[in-house]
Amino acid sequence: MKIIPAIDIRGGKVVRLEQGDAGRETVYSDSPLETAKRWVSAGAAFIHIVDLDGAMGGDFRNLPLIRDMVKKIDAGIELGGGLRSEDAIKDVLDAGVEKAVIGTRAVDEKFLSGIIQKFGDRIVVGIDARNGFVYTKGWLANSGIKAVELAKKMKKIGVRTINYTDISRDGMLEGPNVDSLKEMLKIEGIDIIASGGVSTIEDVKRLKALEDNGLKSMIIGKALYEKTIDLEEAIRVCSQKE
Repeated sequence: MKIIPAIDIRGGKVVRLEQGDAGRETVYSDSPLETAKRWVSAGAAFIHIVDLDGAMGGDFRNLPLIRDMVKKIDAGIELGGGLRSEDAIKDVLDAGVEKAVIGTRAVDEKFLSGIIQKFGDRIVVGIDARNGFVYTKGWLANSGIKAVELAKKMKKIGVRTINYTDISRDGMLEGPNVDSLKEMLKIEGIDIIASGGVSTIEDVKRLKALEDNGLKSMIIGKALYEKTIDLEEAIRVCSQKE
């Protein structure tokens, strides 16, 4: 199982938000590039980046920074945040990002079908849920759609990977929502990546135990910055054979 460190960028800085609330922001670094290099040196082969400026306002001021990171770190990058048009997706993929994460526009089946046909498995759908319902527009709007039902639709459209975030846990260091993950993992033929709430090495072990259920990877954010999880140790735990 893979460990994927998260880097959330806002105003060119590395930040974390509690439950997606811009009013509860902590700045951890002035340099996303140096942060990425630190995670790669600890063993990360892939980095999950969220452009919060894009997610909250469609402002892609961070794209030059992303291009620089692609050139200077030896790891794959997936990017989400404000990718709500085909042109925006093309821009980030052309910049060298391996995978584009679609959130808000994923509920638009016609749009999603079109970009899956064009970009294939370079598209990842981010399903961000609270109390079982999908939230969009930077976690501000309840779509009224159940997360499991959306995931099933995504599979039919041709989506191969879903980043599933329980936003009630994200940035709270309260542990992952294992029950909701198990529901998502019942959907066969689609890779689920867990995100939100992973706060201790015991949480990492709990998610590692879901490998037999089909869990492929986990994204870890705040716990790395607050140093409640050591990335090298987490990678070591997840590389062990049962």
